[in-house]
Formats: sequence, structure tokens, C-alpha cells
Amino acid sequence: MRLPIDPQADPARRAWVACPVCDDARHCADCAGRRNCAEHWRYLLANKGPVVHLQCPRCTHVWSLNTRPGAGRPAGDPFR
Repeated sequence: MRLPIDPQADPARRAWVACPVCDDARHCADCAGRRNCAEHWRYLLANKGPVVHLQCPRCTHVWSLNTRPGAGRPAGDPFR
């Protein structure tokens, strides 16, 4: 089941992170070169410190990511 795009999602708040579900940027030269491409971005829904909550506009998957170096997903992540 696909989720709808979050009503708080704003294309002006974007992040360039690989989607763990659809991996749509896998063959993109810009993304492979760690450049911001116009096609493979994610909605940045919210953040709390280094933890960002994201949604993929292609597959609508929602997840959280701790951007602190060496960190994984936060415990009790409601966006898994």
C-alpha cells in the first residue's frame, strides 16, 4: 500500500538521500557524483537535531535518518 504524500511536505524543503525502498537514483550520474540532481530528491518533513524525517516522492516511503556521523536509525523510530 502506498502512502499519500504528507500534507506538510514542501518541495522547497528537500534532501538528497538515497531512498531505502525504491533506490531510484542508483543509475544517476549526478547522484553517484554526490551532486544535487533535479530528479532524485526527498521531502524533508521534519528534523529534531541530527535526526531527519524524509519521504520519497516516487514511492512515498517515509523514514528517519540520523545524520550524525556513525549513527544509525533512532530507537523507537515512528517513521520506519
